[in-house]
Amino acid sequence: MTLRLPSPCLRAVAAAALPLAALLAAAPSQAQYKIVGGDGKVTYSDRMPSSSEGRVSALGARTAAAAPAVELPFELRKVAGRYPVTLYVSTGACEPCDAGRSLLRQRGIPYAEKQVQSPEDSEALEKLSGGRDAPTLTIGTQVVRGVSADLWNSYLDAAGYPRDSRLPANYQPPAPTAIIERREVAVAPAAAPRPVAPSPAPPLAPASTGGIRF
Repeated sequence: MTLRLPSPCLRAVAAAALPLAALLAAAPSQAQYKIVGGDGKVTYSDRMPSSSEGRVSALGARTAAAAPAVELPFELRKVAGRYPVTLYVSTGACEPCDAGRSLLRQRGIPYAEKQVQSPEDSEALEKLSGGRDAPTLTIGTQVVRGVSADLWNSYLDAAGYPRDSRLPANYQPPAPTAIIERREVAVAPAAAPRPVAPSPAPPLAPASTGGIRF
């Protein structure tokens, strides 16, 4: 079901499609974000860094034991089931993306975050929304490109989300993921070459004894 509100005047923001940085074996097991500072120094954090701290990459789900799921209040769970909220962002520095996250968190909206981590993700976002704007918000089937507090709140109001946060104090949002799910493909080891049997030696010609040769 599409929420019907006046068509917005959207501000396009170019989305950066950056590949996901490779994970380091020494990364802390509880870290969810990898931050590469301007001086090249790499740090890890379990909180969402601001764009001013450097280039940020999501590490995906925690490698340690996952935190227990927190059940949402009934009314919030009901509206979230009918009109799930997804935020599409870039992985690089993006002030509009940070503003969009802050708006959703301050209002207490349970949402999933999808990141443009590859050219394939950019193409998927364009097919979904008709553009490559960051951020892009979906509320059910309603797509909102660009960030606008008034516009986002209007759609969230129409969907039935409460104005004030009703999230439990210990609620933790799910870790960001790529738009296109990636699966590791196991590469089979190269088969060892089969030993080659030596060719049989040709029979030796009989030695000449100086007799008659026929």
